[in-house]
Amino acid sequence: MDLGTGSVKVALVGEAGETLRSASRAYDLSSPHPGWAEADPMEWLHATTAAAGQVLDDSEGAVVVGVGFSGQMHGVVLCDESLEPVRPAITWADSRAGDEAADMQSVLGPEVLARLGSPAVSGFAATSLRWIRVHDPEALERARYALQPKDWLRARLGGMVATEPSDASGTLLANVDEGSWNDEAIAWSGVDRDLLPPIIGSSDLAGEIHLAGRTFECVTGASDTAAAIAGLGLSIGDGFTAVGSGSQTVSLVPQPSGGISHGTHLFATAGAPGSGWYRIGAVQNAGIALRQALTWLDATAEQANAALDQGVQASDPLFVPYVAGERTPFVDPGLRGAWHGLGLDTSREAMLRSVVEGVAHAVALGIDAVLGAGAPLPDPLPLIGGGSVDARFRQLIADASGCRLAPCDQPDAAVVGAALLALGVSASPASGADDVIEPLSSAHELLAARQQRLV
Repeated sequence: MDLGTGSVKVALVGEAGETLRSASRAYDLSSPHPGWAEADPMEWLHATTAAAGQVLDDSEGAVVVGVGFSGQMHGVVLCDESLEPVRPAITWADSRAGDEAADMQSVLGPEVLARLGSPAVSGFAATSLRWIRVHDPEALERARYALQPKDWLRARLGGMVATEPSDASGTLLANVDEGSWNDEAIAWSGVDRDLLPPIIGSSDLAGEIHLAGRTFECVTGASDTAAAIAGLGLSIGDGFTAVGSGSQTVSLVPQPSGGISHGTHLFATAGAPGSGWYRIGAVQNAGIALRQALTWLDATAEQANAALDQGVQASDPLFVPYVAGERTPFVDPGLRGAWHGLGLDTSREAMLRSVVEGVAHAVALGIDAVLGAGAPLPDPLPLIGGGSVDARFRQLIADASGCRLAPCDQPDAAVVGAALLALGVSASPASGADDVIEPLSSAHELLAARQQRLV
């Protein structure tokens, strides 16, 4: 089960990592105030049970040996003893806690933040909890647990209350090197340590869950990016770029070193505490910015990609995609989106084209940040994720970044990785791509000049 930002995907996966059946259900992200990005965890639950019911109905006779979970990182679900949410979940895309992030950066300082693996930013559990402590203290008084999204879902379905290294490392509350809670960060957040669950291994048994009248053993699972790493069978020195609601460029590194650089983060891979790490450029504004702009333009993703047939023009307006603030490389929750260069002669097609271009630039800046932080990336760079399936968009990312790209035939690496954690097996390394996307020099030159206007 992969609990994403805008939808959940449930898949039946075989021992070789092949997807046998799958189903997904969408849900809403709410923004009741500027910069807010909340979700109703009960919508996650209802969507998951519906998708799981469909997969099980379509897989009559299949023997399910275990269930693994992956999910969106950084957000926090406050719930009571019965695991009922006491307020909407604050997700990773939320930028309300900018003041709290600045205070955390100042009070804890670079040494503590280096142990936490990230600059202090809005949308992480620590800064969200501090905001709740100040602005919604009644919710904290009613809360028994503060859980990561996939951990709440697993527990609400009947599993253990626990987390694991990959999700804990994305809270700004844990020591990324050893996979333990950090007392200084917890004290700063203003919450009781008892609200936080124990940290166990990603493949450890985490009880039983109940779905469609059946009971299944489950494991703790992993964050979406860590699960994708497991699903792709990657090891130290490997990496990839993923495009979904956000975009992540990942480099697996041998040690939890390098500090905080170029707005990147250091997180833990799936496994036992203190067993593996990756450097990541985490871009907020990929699919989430595309969906918002398409809503404004009353258009579809297919129409936006079709507008790329003509190619980006020097006269096109420039779409600034930072509708949800931005993490990598700017670490600025106050950034906002815009269109520059609109004129009386600007067509709707040019505006659509500019939206996809703006997202491609954001992805490219994430790639640049990881390289700038000294983390290696493979050449060609694997490209995964449901947001990267259109060939025209893939070419645009190659042109904007100047990188050779290798589209991966595993667009659902996270849900496969979650299943493999439950199976207790490792994925075989992905085979080389048949087609490598080469950046076009003329397009790269044009896009590089336009990209400078975003930085």
